[in-house]
Amino acid sequence: MHKAMNMNTKKIGRWLPLAILVILIGGAWLAGLDGYFTLQRLQMRKTLFLDYAAAHPVLSAALFTGAYAATAALSLPVATPMTLLGGFVFGPWAGTLLVVTGATAGAAILFLIARSALGNALREKAGPLYKKIETGMNENAVSFMLFMRLVPIFPFFVVNIVLALFNVGLRAYILTTFFGIMPASFIYVNLGGALADMDSLSDLISGRTLLAFTLLGLLALVPALYKEFRKKNPR
Repeated sequence: MHKAMNMNTKKIGRWLPLAILVILIGGAWLAGLDGYFTLQRLQMRKTLFLDYAAAHPVLSAALFTGAYAATAALSLPVATPMTLLGGFVFGPWAGTLLVVTGATAGAAILFLIARSALGNALREKAGPLYKKIETGMNENAVSFMLFMRLVPIFPFFVVNIVLALFNVGLRAYILTTFFGIMPASFIYVNLGGALADMDSLSDLISGRTLLAFTLLGLLALVPALYKEFRKKNPR
């Protein structure tokens, strides 16, 4: 009986954080929080943001980072306007650092919750194909994770969940997320300087920039491809 109670406690401990996260996500959508971060709303409050940051630089930076982490963990579609706001209020260098830090923290929270609840359950029922993919992922984790972070075609929250399904290390996950999202974040943060004059969030990034990120992501795969080549051609 004691053993059964321990197993039930473990199950509750595994699924409770995910249940809380789902409730928070549902509450955020029902409350329409994503609507508070539209371009028009940010432009209306631009003077308020600047004045508050000037009066409380440390507190405003902490609040912004925390808000960014929360929106990333809840997978709210407000990353672009939030990033632009960070550049507008804090400048290119500090803004990039705050954005990347907040996004990485939020991604790590989602990763840990999903890995505990979904990853373990999937691994318990995994077949040979999953095991093979997991082995390849673990052997080339840094290359694969950098590729998915550098290439902007992969939605941020999707990458968080996909990586949680495989037993990748938290340290590698955090480092590749932090440095992998930095190039795109830096560009968007710099664009934030013109937040007051923007008419739309569409077409902020050119096709050439997307191509450059894609090539950079492919470059991150070179070590993994070389390792596979050496396995098949040891000589």
